[in-house]
Amino acid sequence: MSPGEKLDPIPDSFILQPPVFHPVVPYVTTIFGGLHAGKMVMLQGVVPLDAHSRFQVDFQCGCSLCPRPDIAFHFNPRFHTTKPHVICNTLHGGRWQREARWPHLALWRGSSFLILFLFGNEEVKVSVNGQHFLHFRYRLPLSHVDTLGIFGDILVEAVGFLNINPFVEGSREYPVGHPFLLMSPTLEVPCSHALPQGLWPGQVIIVRGLVLQEPKHFTVSLRDQAAHAPVTFRASFADGTLAWISRWGQKKLISAPFLFYPQRFFEVLLLCQEGGLKLALNGQGLGATSVNQQALEQLRELRISGSVQLYCVHS
Repeated sequence: MSPGEKLDPIPDSFILQPPVFHPVVPYVTTIFGGLHAGKMVMLQGVVPLDAHSRFQVDFQCGCSLCPRPDIAFHFNPRFHTTKPHVICNTLHGGRWQREARWPHLALWRGSSFLILFLFGNEEVKVSVNGQHFLHFRYRLPLSHVDTLGIFGDILVEAVGFLNINPFVEGSREYPVGHPFLLMSPTLEVPCSHALPQGLWPGQVIIVRGLVLQEPKHFTVSLRDQAAHAPVTFRASFADGTLAWISRWGQKKLISAPFLFYPQRFFEVLLLCQEGGLKLALNGQGLGATSVNQQALEQLRELRISGSVQLYCVHS
């Protein structure tokens, strides 16, 4: 890609905001593109041992200091009592509305946590450490929210902005998030991830990362014990194409926007189904490729290479 080359326009739904690591609290940031149904915000951190009272996560309509912006969803865990709980509310026109209270918060001083905020059409759902905790019906339009604010007694390790897994759309099963890797440096590339039991229907592979400044290629291959790769996903920066590569080198192009540009965050999801794999990029389903079920069961390695920095690899 030459320095003066223009990027093709990419639909907003394909663009993911990069994660933020170890921000200083209080922390306020713009939510790129605002909030919409299908978006997920992940908060990873620790409640300090000396936490005295509370922390709060506010999804705000703007970031002004005066007048104070409306807060569509105020999530406020409190630790100053013997029974930790969460208060949720909405601030509109400078006035708090009727608060909602949820007891039995599974957080305590000194504990680490992973909180997911999943935004639907009419309500937000919140899970704590993989368990559904509450749901809160919107009192202000979700489209008005464009700012995230984090305040109080909390150590934030990572904030992630993702799209809800399209493979569980319509399912009652609560999506489970996977934390970002906080090591410095992150996973070395090329990266090898073991698949001791192969791949089975329903299993999902997650790869999240950031494209480097001068990318050359990005490849995700699945290999068996003989190091053969029955299927490979490849992003080619030379011609801006996405493709499946078969064991014998045959290429099958994928019709989708090319989103692997320098310094852009990405998420690749591969869902194993009977006789093949489904692909999603940044939460958008992009079809499937056929793979013999026996070949899927005999896979033993997920190998990732190319010009990327990895934040999460999970299977």
